[in-house]
Amino acid sequence: MARVLILGGYGNFGKRIAENLGKAHPGLELVIAGRSLGRAARLCAELAPSGAARTRFQPARLDIASPDFATQLAALAPTVVIHTSGPFQGQDYRVPRACIRAGAHCIDLADGRRYVCDIRALDDEARARDVLVVSGASSVPGLSSTVIDHFRGDFSHLESIDFAIAPGNKAEVGEATLKGILSYTGHPFPVLIDGHWRARRGWMDARRVDFGDPVGRRWLANIDIPDLELFPERYAGVRSVRFQAGLELPLLHHCMVAMAAATKAGLVADWSPWAAAMLKARQPLMAFGTDTGGMRIELEGRGHDGRPKHLLWTLYAERGVGPYIPTLSAIILANKLLRGELMARGAIPCLGLFDLADFDAQAAPLGIYHRAAP
Repeated sequence: MARVLILGGYGNFGKRIAENLGKAHPGLELVIAGRSLGRAARLCAELAPSGAARTRFQPARLDIASPDFATQLAALAPTVVIHTSGPFQGQDYRVPRACIRAGAHCIDLADGRRYVCDIRALDDEARARDVLVVSGASSVPGLSSTVIDHFRGDFSHLESIDFAIAPGNKAEVGEATLKGILSYTGHPFPVLIDGHWRARRGWMDARRVDFGDPVGRRWLANIDIPDLELFPERYAGVRSVRFQAGLELPLLHHCMVAMAAATKAGLVADWSPWAAAMLKARQPLMAFGTDTGGMRIELEGRGHDGRPKHLLWTLYAERGVGPYIPTLSAIILANKLLRGELMARGAIPCLGLFDLADFDAQAAPLGIYHRAAP
């Protein structure tokens, strides 16, 4: 009987993964793990009635910072571990190494640039234990690379990738996610622009972009993600890769821009300790804005006729389903491993492991849809 262990299983992303896998695999043992055994047990009780036949939900107290974490994880004997316990910026590889030693596959939702890009350092260890370690199984680079791979064949030469994510203001935001974002707010990171690596600062270079109906125009600013480093390597010949994201309410968005400016000026070194306070202050403002979000990927290059070619792909999530999107790559990969359909082994970023049809099979029932236009 397969056993899936979800680290951070009662968090914003973990609970959605647990809900999905619990319904999809009869007989699955699903371990909801985190630092609070009580919260894990409550989610297990909540999910059990809707689970598939013979699905078992089991709570576990597991702290990745504990000295005996690896021993505790091995005692649970998981088949697959899904790691959602961020922030991943600055996190070491104790979780994937513990999974490798336990002989378990590991999938994470990491968005930390160094964490995802350097995961290949564990490749030999993972291969020796015949397991797969996948980092970045989320909106980026999991979904973003899948979309680009899908349309890459329409270009003889791909020159520019410009993409963005705009969540609705009513979407849930976890403290770990916000800490990760705040850790690089106002700090420089390298971005490929016109064939040269240049420094850009987190939450600066604000611009307003039209995502089309039903999202409309949203403010965006610079975000540091693994794709900025992975895509120039994956898509040979690309000269520019840009990623931005933003907050739906202009007030909140420009507050972030102002915070970035304060860091640039040397007034605040690190905003991440303020994450909990910022989430509390945001609560009254969640009554405003919408529960609709979007993602856009704009590709430019040359078509097979040698002429300039442009393609815009846009994803839409209405009625509050946006927070499911970051979980779908991990769900797809977990399904493939549990069904014996994914034979890759080693430690790799989430690139080229599923296709757009796999994504649609999970997204469409949620009402998530996308369209492409020249």
